[in-house]
Amino acid sequence: MKAISYTDEAMDALYKHRGEAKRIMAKIDAYAKTGTGNIKRWGNVTRLRIGGFRAVFEESDTEIIVTAIGPRGSVCE
Repeated sequence: MKAISYTDEAMDALYKHRGEAKRIMAKIDAYAKTGTGNIKRWGNVTRLRIGGFRAVFEESDTEIIVTAIGPRGSVCE
């Protein structure tokens, strides 16, 4: 399993959408464990689809750094 860290911007977004935060974090955790999910990659940036939300992160062999989380359309598509 890869280690997961969140930027301050991502943590602020989780707080703003705290009703969905558990589900968002669970999907990111599941991706870190299995490497599967509804994703799109752009170079070293990956977008994970979580229902109407998107999580954008950078990924290495050992770590996932979540940089942005938000509703579809407000985070890069």
